[in-house]
This record gives sequence, C-alpha cells and structure tokens, in this order.
Amino acid sequence: MSNPNKPNNMQVLLNGIIKENPVLVLILGTCPSLAVTTMASNGLGMGVAAMVVLICSNIAISLLKKVIPDTVRIPCYIVVIASFVTLVQFLVKAYLPDLDKALGVYLPLIVVNCIILGRAEMFANKNGVVASICDGIGMGLGFTLALFCMGSIRELLGNGTWMGITITAKLWDPIIVFLLAPGGFMVYGALIALVNYLTKGKAIKKKEFGCAGCPSAASCSVAQKGGCEA
Repeated sequence: MSNPNKPNNMQVLLNGIIKENPVLVLILGTCPSLAVTTMASNGLGMGVAAMVVLICSNIAISLLKKVIPDTVRIPCYIVVIASFVTLVQFLVKAYLPDLDKALGVYLPLIVVNCIILGRAEMFANKNGVVASICDGIGMGLGFTLALFCMGSIRELLGNGTWMGITITAKLWDPIIVFLLAPGGFMVYGALIALVNYLTKGKAIKKKEFGCAGCPSAASCSVAQKGGCEA
C-alpha cells in the first residue's frame, strides 16, 4: 500500500514551474533576478547554474539528513551548497568565460541564494532522494524560466536584440530604461501580476510567506509560539 503522505514526484516537479515559482510566486532570489537579466542569455546561464547546484545539494542533503546534527544543520547545508557552487563556477570559468564575466559576483553568490537554502531546509531535509531531485528540477526550471523571460523582455525592449540577435534595434530606438534597475522592477512586477492573473490568484498562498517557509523556523522563538499571528 502506498504512503498517502509521500509526495507525488511529478506534482513536486511541476509545482516549482508556476504554482510555487520561486521568483514570481514565492518572491525569492530577487537580487540576482534583477541584476543579471539585462540579457536573455545571462538569465538563462544564471538559471541553469543555480538549477545544477539546487539538484546536487538536494541530493546530498537528502542522503545526509539522518547524519547531520539538527543543531548545526544550516551551517552544514551552506558547506554542501558552497562545494557545488565552487564546482559549477570552475566549469563556467573554464568553458563559458564570457558568461562568467557577465554574471560576475552573482555566480559565487549562489551559495547564499535563499531558494537553494530554503529548499534544503523545507524539502530535501524531509524527503527521499527521488522526490528531492524532482523538487530541484522543478524549482530550478521555475527559476530559469523566470530569469529567461525577464532577460528576454528587458533585452528586446532595452537593446533591440534577443540572445544577441538584432530584432527591433533598426526599427525604433531601444528604451534604455529597461536595462536599468527601474526597468527591471517594472518587468518583474508585470510578470508577477501576469502569473497572478493566469492562475486567478491561486498560485500565491499566504502560508508560503509565514514562519512555515522560513529556514530558521525551528530555532525561532516566534515560530515555536505559533508564528507572527499568534
């Protein structure tokens, strides 16, 4: 007989793409999302790099969850994540130097990306390897798609190109503001509104923003008393 509490792997994978999209629904990873999406290729590269780290760290933490002492689990998670980030950074430097230069400091800063640490604490620490892999793929795809969409819109409107290919630059003057921070916030807000509209508000759940979604909930006195609403 199947365990009713066991997560459905396909549902776990699909949740991260729209329903629990880490950028457009959970509003996580905002800093790199705005910083690297001036071009579609940069957003795609950042998303894939983060997805590889997310999948690998989910696997490692799921395998080690019974070994890691509860009192030091967050530092241990950071060490695991930092190890995979270092490997990914070396590979990008070796084979994609242009992407490494474009991403700059935001590539090594994947170590402290709250999406990866949050999934380690909220999912990989509580589920098996297969489910953790599906969660990593789903959340990674959601992150990648969000950054790719933001980068495509900003590059097309702000530079008249897409993936480096000239599209509209010769037809009208590009709107430079979309390559700057204000344009990034406008595109980000518009995509959040679009997801909310397409899902009729069902993608955004209040519980995702409460104490239950915080990596430090187990050690927080507020969370132990029932959360901010108690």
